[in-house]
Amino acid sequence: MSRLRFGYFMAPFHPAGHNPSMLMERDLSFVEHLDNVGYDEIWFGEHHSAGSEIFASPEIMIAAAASRAPRITFGTGVTSLSYHNPLWAADRMIQLDHLTRGRVIFGVGPGSLPTDSMMIGLDPIDTRELLQENLDIVVRLLNGEEVTAKTRTHELINARLQLAPYRPTGLPVSVAAVASPTGPRLAGTHGLGLLSIGATLSADGFDALAHHWGIMEERAQAHGKTVNRDDWSLVGIFHVAETEDEARRQVRHGIEQWFDYFQRVAAFPQMGVSGDKLDEMIDFVKDSGIGVIGTPEQARDQVQRLWDQSGGFGSMLQMATDWATPRDTRRSAELFAEQVFPYFQGQAQPTLDAAERARAVQSGYADKQLAAVDHMTKKYEQELAAKA
Repeated sequence: MSRLRFGYFMAPFHPAGHNPSMLMERDLSFVEHLDNVGYDEIWFGEHHSAGSEIFASPEIMIAAAASRAPRITFGTGVTSLSYHNPLWAADRMIQLDHLTRGRVIFGVGPGSLPTDSMMIGLDPIDTRELLQENLDIVVRLLNGEEVTAKTRTHELINARLQLAPYRPTGLPVSVAAVASPTGPRLAGTHGLGLLSIGATLSADGFDALAHHWGIMEERAQAHGKTVNRDDWSLVGIFHVAETEDEARRQVRHGIEQWFDYFQRVAAFPQMGVSGDKLDEMIDFVKDSGIGVIGTPEQARDQVQRLWDQSGGFGSMLQMATDWATPRDTRRSAELFAEQVFPYFQGQAQPTLDAAERARAVQSGYADKQLAAVDHMTKKYEQELAAKA
């Protein structure tokens, strides 16, 4: 495994009714902040209805953010591939690949909101099958193949990409998964990465992480492919502050709207969020293990738990939630970078060891100083006694 990467998964979530222009600008400013404090990845979502997840095009957000955050890698989290002509979807990502000099990941999924797919005449149940058809075409196109194919929504005739990926290794592709086996099955079949949006899901004995990786390895082996844990991204929920009480106070700002959205609007029943009162919601996050509202130390414990449970992965993404005010959210991201990153990137132990060595040396030096002072004091007392 290489160095563990950290990032944000920005669907995004914003309360309906707020100024969308201001919210998008705030999100871009937050991306700059994340770049400055050392985050590795930002993933932008695609949604077209429901009023809270307001990015219609992750590609446009990446284009707007890339120059503001020159170190970060950007992912589409995700492009709802079932909605699109697979040729144009791949073509747009190749263009972004060049514009960012290879700093993009093509994240794909079936689409999560029934109200999105229904507006273009798709039964939400059919989007998973469409994802499989379109992903097969995208993989072939990215490999430089000429494709003639017909799906229920599009027809391609001798279709080819006019540009090759920016990197010789190609454009990385990841498939989204919540709880169903569709995502890991497709990722394993094609030897792609996996984006586990349901990473913290472990209810009624169901371990989504072990389930996902097991399916990936089995499908990869069956199709002569390999899968790499470095290409596995996990999404979890974190809000940290200097104390747990302070973190709980801060999330009271917006956690109710988030719960209402996932209980009544979004098509993620697998997340199973529950609670009708503020304290019940906050307690559920902690007690269920779905996230952390607490201190950086508790966040470290959560990342370690996910690492141990999964057997290792490439990146840990925090889900953007708008639980807290923008100022408190920025501070949470700083604390996470300051006190969580080093423990998983090999930077904490060297400084802890150096501090311990310094304490040991200083302790020994202090003992010598005390002995010297004691010796000089006794010598002075002897000289005074001799003069008397």
